[in-house]
Amino acid sequence: MTQQEKKPLTAEQQAEAEKQQLLWQRECFQNAQKHLAEKGILPKTVIEKDSRFLAPLCALWKFKAQNGKDYWVITGRLPTDHAQVSAAKDAREALRYFSLQWQLKADQIMSTGVRDKTQVDFANLLINRAHGLYEMHDNDQLWANEPK
Repeated sequence: MTQQEKKPLTAEQQAEAEKQQLLWQRECFQNAQKHLAEKGILPKTVIEKDSRFLAPLCALWKFKAQNGKDYWVITGRLPTDHAQVSAAKDAREALRYFSLQWQLKADQIMSTGVRDKTQVDFANLLINRAHGLYEMHDNDQLWANEPK
């Protein structure tokens, strides 16, 4: 069935889809806060206008922390990670930043000669997710409504 042949969602289906997305967003938000706290960074507020949600793949949050610094935090169906806002000017560039960082981390893991299955699996996961993030960064359609 093509996109045009799909039947529109009923009101109940639309409401359920919206409910599921809100639950997903809340879970990602909680994971982002937990990640920062585990790194010793206490979040103060989220900067919603700069945060982006590419459900159900990833959420990219911009947080202001109690230490006065701002951070990007990525969560979703990928490893949760963070970086200071100075690493990327906007959400799109933050995706590219995490993509490149994860490729470097995977290279470091593999170059150490470690053959621990868990480490190799993690390196492969990083590579896979890094490629996906870069594809999202590179997809102009995803960013069509972004301010230039």
